Amino acid sequence: ANMTMLRLSIGGGQSLRQGSTLLHRFQSVGSCCQYAPSSAAAHHFFRRSFADDAKKDPPKGTSYSKLTVGVPKETFPLEKRVAATPDSVAKLVKPGFNVLIEEGAGVSSYFNDAEYEAAGAKVVPAEEVWKSSDIVMKLRPPTAEQAAALEDRTIVSFLYPAQNKDLVKQLQDQKATAFAMDCIPRTLSRGQTYDALSSQANIAGYRAVIEASNEFGRFFAGQMTAAGKVPPAKVLVLGTGVAGLAAIQTAKNMGAIVRAFDVRPVTKEQVEAMGGQFLEVNFQEDGSGAGGYAKEMSKEWHAAAAAMLSKQCEDVDVIVTTALIPGRTAPRMITKDMIAKMKSGSVTVDLAAEAGGNIETTVEDEKFVTDNGVTCLGYTDLTSRLPTTSSSLYSNNISKFLLSIGPQTTREKEYYHIDHEDEAVRGMLVLEKGKMMWPAPLPPPPPAPTQAELDAKAAAEKPEIIDYRAPYVQGAKTASYGAATILGMGMVAPDPTFSSLLTTFALSNIIGVQVVMGVSHALHSPLMAVTNAISGTTALGGMHLLAHSTSPAVTALGAAATTLSTVNIVGGFIITTKMLDMFKRPDDPPEYYHLYGIPAAGALTMYSIGAASGKFPEIDAAAGTLAGLLCIGGIGGLASQTTARLGAVSGQAGVTFAVASTLGHLGPSMGSTAAIAGLMGAGGAAGYYIGHRVEPTSLPQTVAAFHSLVGIAASAAAVGDYINAPNAAELDKVHLSSIYLASVIGSVTATGSLVAFGKLDGRLDSAPTQHPARDRINMGLGAATLGAGAVVMGGPEAGTGIAALGGALATSGALGWHMTASIGGADMPVVI
Repeated sequence: ANMTMLRLSIGGGQSLRQGSTLLHRFQSVGSCCQYAPSSAAAHHFFRRSFADDAKKDPPKGTSYSKLTVGVPKETFPLEKRVAATPDSVAKLVKPGFNVLIEEGAGVSSYFNDAEYEAAGAKVVPAEEVWKSSDIVMKLRPPTAEQAAALEDRTIVSFLYPAQNKDLVKQLQDQKATAFAMDCIPRTLSRGQTYDALSSQANIAGYRAVIEASNEFGRFFAGQMTAAGKVPPAKVLVLGTGVAGLAAIQTAKNMGAIVRAFDVRPVTKEQVEAMGGQFLEVNFQEDGSGAGGYAKEMSKEWHAAAAAMLSKQCEDVDVIVTTALIPGRTAPRMITKDMIAKMKSGSVTVDLAAEAGGNIETTVEDEKFVTDNGVTCLGYTDLTSRLPTTSSSLYSNNISKFLLSIGPQTTREKEYYHIDHEDEAVRGMLVLEKGKMMWPAPLPPPPPAPTQAELDAKAAAEKPEIIDYRAPYVQGAKTASYGAATILGMGMVAPDPTFSSLLTTFALSNIIGVQVVMGVSHALHSPLMAVTNAISGTTALGGMHLLAHSTSPAVTALGAAATTLSTVNIVGGFIITTKMLDMFKRPDDPPEYYHLYGIPAAGALTMYSIGAASGKFPEIDAAAGTLAGLLCIGGIGGLASQTTARLGAVSGQAGVTFAVASTLGHLGPSMGSTAAIAGLMGAGGAAGYYIGHRVEPTSLPQTVAAFHSLVGIAASAAAVGDYINAPNAAELDKVHLSSIYLASVIGSVTATGSLVAFGKLDGRLDSAPTQHPARDRINMGLGAATLGAGAVVMGGPEAGTGIAALGGALATSGALGWHMTASIGGADMPVVI
């Protein structure tokens, strides 16, 4: 009977070998249990076991545990970097990779062999690294001898396939697989994590200014002293890519007057955001090329640019050039004649020296002083002059890329698999088992424009007649609408409380605009984090529900709002601190912001005593005002880096006072107080754990994930408020509108933030969704949301009202998801 069941369970042409395996499994189980199972039990066991085996396909690729990653020592002249640090080795060893490190590979970057061994690597001679490694991680392209030692295995490094054709041909003949770290698709938002060109260019730009300041004979910053006046240095940066922007920021931070120039006009805003002056050529031509790089310009443009640069050379003290064109010799931008016009003591730093140089007087890897006293630096090892930082960032780029090959698209953890559907992998894949895969195929061209589009474009190109009166008319209309709206709301105000809240709302809008506009451009990411953390005051709505709950459903919604908001508050402020830490320098003076805890604790104690006494009925309102001022100060502190940390502390104190004043105002029972404290403690612990685990490269997407919790909390509190009403049909229109708006805005926030998180974290495709009926879908969902709102505002019975609120939540959530999915991944920080 058991054999019959075995045949039935196998069925469908399965192999006898599989059947034998199942029978062996069954016999083993039976012998362990000391009895023979019934035929029905055997049938169930076989069917379940075989079904599980049949459903689960074997993972694609090779298990990490079967792969060895090797890291050789870099042998290129002046090169001090290494492709792996002890930290990155630990991240490779943890999921199962075996790691070999060449003896002394990290010594020049100040990582000794003992640190690598402690991280789980095996330190071996160079020969064994090349002989025993399945995947070799390097920084510089391999030499011909190293490539020969690689044989037919895999290498990941900078390769520059357009320039190193002989090397690529050698690897191809050996049937090797090669990934080029310099071929990352730079328009791919997820690719920023693997963009080693940018991480290293950032360091080179910083170091270029440091080298220039070392050679320059004056301060970069101007000074006015009793001994005399020292004018600030004038720095000109040519090329405003990653290296150029880093040079601008460094020179500006050192107090110099910074000017910049680039063939791509789109970089003007970035330069000005950093406080630099963007120079323009009196000749209209856009130098923006594919993938964010610059393109070769026309002869006419070069003539106009040369005239402008020649004039600048007479005035500036330092020139830093960073202009490169992929696969081409670096463009010559500064000639000997221009250098001859510079003042004695001036300095030039040419970051393109290795590619031929942007400056005619540059000598590769040397310091050259011209006859007129201009020092020309042509160092090609600027990144190696900060070897620890350079190696740490590069190892982070390359190790994260290696760990993404396979799991990013297959979702099979700890399995290495080259998937051509992965845009990053396909873009960086130069050779696959000897087959030439570079360059990656371009995406299909956009469809040809229709005649209607061509007509519209032609109409748009017609000269526009400027109506100078129109903006004044529009301004007058806007002022009229605003005044009429405010006075109209005063006419329909149901009670003095509404008017008071309207005043608070209007003034807070003005304050919000002013403090956010005052935030430094460089601190916009911490601004995003701190405002998100302060928005966690949705916890206060949850606290109200818990204190006044009349049903288990309301209690559950209040608990969810309180807990999720606290996760956001604690995690959000930790993320803010981490973002601000990225601006911290090793030589910054010590900080003692913890001392502000003394006045905070004193104020909380004073409030607690005053509220408990019952003699000061307005102290709750005063504590709320103090909380508001501190939260405003939290945002206003981001006006500069010197006050940014104080702003974060102020925001934390503000939210703390908001919670305290709400508790004082509610006066909940001991049981409710304990429940609120427990829920906020659990949420705070979760936020603390998540905030401390997240890596610096994942901070923006973590803010998005936290922000989704705020949306859920807002919707939960609003729905709970509606359910908790003794008679929902008797709620006034102001109350109903606040419930409806909180539900809808919370739902849009939750789903939109989740999409933003998915795109930034690489879990969703970064490309915008291009549905042909996109606008109609959005309009339909918007209309449905408004329709549900009309039902809610009608003051229906509770059942109908709950159904309408549920419909509004569903349609607005779908609207938030679809609208955000229709935006590209690069714009997600703005969306958040």
